[in-house]
Amino acid sequence: METTTKRQALIKAINEQLELSYDDSLQEILALLKICNQEDESDEIDFEEGLKDIAENGTLTWSEHQQKIA
Repeated sequence: METTTKRQALIKAINEQLELSYDDSLQEILALLKICNQEDESDEIDFEEGLKDIAENGTLTWSEHQQKIA
């Protein structure tokens, strides 16, 4: 419940600032939000691929990794 209240307060504060912003600033903010969303999607894909790789190939201990690169 507290998280929801904090989120609502944050959204309200952001909306108040957006109302005061110039159109150019709003376009830049939208572009940044789109970039963040794309990065999040890319991170999720990378994470899933990492899990798949671990399932297929297993993992190495740190000492095994050090021996492998030495």
